[in-house]
Amino acid sequence: MQNLIHYFLDTPDAEVMARKLNALLTPNEISEMQHRLQIFALLEEGVPQREIAKQLGVGIATVTRGSRALKELKEHE
Repeated sequence: MQNLIHYFLDTPDAEVMARKLNALLTPNEISEMQHRLQIFALLEEGVPQREIAKQLGVGIATVTRGSRALKELKEHE
């Protein structure tokens, strides 16, 4: 994990970051990460989980997993 963190921290700008992400991740993985970020944003706005699943076209389990991850993240900030 530390190698990955340092790899991304050593990135001068958004264009280089995009190239690094595209080199490491498949298009599906990138799409999943984008969904996770959207889930986080909608949860923080107070949108119900079922509505998020419907809006994003993902399963309720995906939204619930995102909700748990967001709670854990906030607990450790």
